[in-house]
Amino acid sequence: MKQTPWLGFSIDRDASTPVFEQICAAIRLRAASGDMAPGSKLPPTRVFATELGVSRSTIVTAYEQLVAEGYLSSQQGSGYRLCASGEVELTQVPAITAPQNSGASKRRGHEPSAASAPASDMAGVLPFRAGSPDMRLFPYRQWAKTVARICRSDPQAMFLGSGGFGSLALRQSICDHVAEWRGISASPEQVIVTAGATDALEICLHALAQSGDSVALEDPGYRPLQYFITSQGLTPDYLHVDDNGAVLPSGPVAPRLAILTPSHQFPLGGAMSPARRMEFIRWATETQAWIIEDDYDSEFRYAGRPIPAMAGFDHLHRTLYIGSFSKIFSNALRLGYLILPKPLVARFANSIERFGPRASSMPQQPLADFIDSGEFYRHLRRVRRIYAERRRFLLHQLTQDFSAYGYCVDHQAGMQVVFHLTCALQDQEICTQAAEQGLSIEALSGFVQTPTPSACGYNGLLLGFCGYREEELKQGLGLLQQVLQQLSR
Repeated sequence: MKQTPWLGFSIDRDASTPVFEQICAAIRLRAASGDMAPGSKLPPTRVFATELGVSRSTIVTAYEQLVAEGYLSSQQGSGYRLCASGEVELTQVPAITAPQNSGASKRRGHEPSAASAPASDMAGVLPFRAGSPDMRLFPYRQWAKTVARICRSDPQAMFLGSGGFGSLALRQSICDHVAEWRGISASPEQVIVTAGATDALEICLHALAQSGDSVALEDPGYRPLQYFITSQGLTPDYLHVDDNGAVLPSGPVAPRLAILTPSHQFPLGGAMSPARRMEFIRWATETQAWIIEDDYDSEFRYAGRPIPAMAGFDHLHRTLYIGSFSKIFSNALRLGYLILPKPLVARFANSIERFGPRASSMPQQPLADFIDSGEFYRHLRRVRRIYAERRRFLLHQLTQDFSAYGYCVDHQAGMQVVFHLTCALQDQEICTQAAEQGLSIEALSGFVQTPTPSACGYNGLLLGFCGYREEELKQGLGLLQQVLQQLSR
């Protein structure tokens, strides 16, 4: 075992835990215990690699994982520093196994070649719609084979036996998925299959909130959520987003609910820091409030391991978890899921009995089989690789050809990037002109919920990249460049 004098821990090369994960664990522990003060500078990657006797890439991987989790910050030329982490109980941080190899040990098989998809209804539509998967990559043949097999062997499973909470087989598959990918330990009884994320949110509001209650929302945030909340007779309580994520509610009356995107804030990107997550969990416990974690695209992280979900930190004590298959698998199936704390199961069962379930029964058993057979994970690994290449291409082109207008912060996650404008142009005007060229771009300022002086800094473009090939992105960037040049003149 090789021990470094800087951190005073040993690398166990015989352990099953990868070396970079051992390094991550050691730094997290020292941050939580106070052995490292906030702002402490970590050793340069080359120096640290030499001390440990490992490759520099191993140190870079560990550092970047900790940046993604919010333990470290990084600026070009100044190295890596420890963030202000506060008191983080590391025993509450769930372990996540290696999702890149999900199902490899029990679901052997070769990755399928790209199935020829039917003609896409996206033909002729130019970038950059955010959050749109590329349905041309959907494994149509593999999915058809799964559906056909169910139809032959157990056709009634596609129509019967789902109940109010959904198919038991799919709920078990979801439990296995979130345990591997999100560090959440739950039983099928805690899972509700929903007709997408919006349905999951509506179920939560019916069960947990009454007319007149306040609901905390991130600002900037997903704008339709504001309209949805007010239409239910609820009052939005907007939370400013800083470098550590959403700021805790500070009003005299605590909101009944807080709806958060801690693993990848929408629309800014970035992850909520571990300390801020624990502050929210303590706040919810003290005020008897509930946290609804909208984990809309967490599977799309392009470096290191997925960041543990807040619900994993909280052990599903005060946190409800919303996931969706629309972005990671198919936007046509309209399936998602909601994972509940155990004390809420009976209350939600009564609520669903009153209002009725909305998720379609037909695709639930095939989706369970698709997950359990490993086809789902093969598809997910494939699209992650392709989306990573498209993201890399888009960021390179923006850095190379658009630096006079603004910059991107690379959070190494998600389905879109924010291009922050540094020129005198206004994002709303750019988006209006771009729409005339057939481009689908959203203005960052449009996601601001409350007009405050701090909101003036939100001037940028939300650019989706997953649903478009490189040649389509290139064509769209050419048109966007023309728009910017014309407006600049």
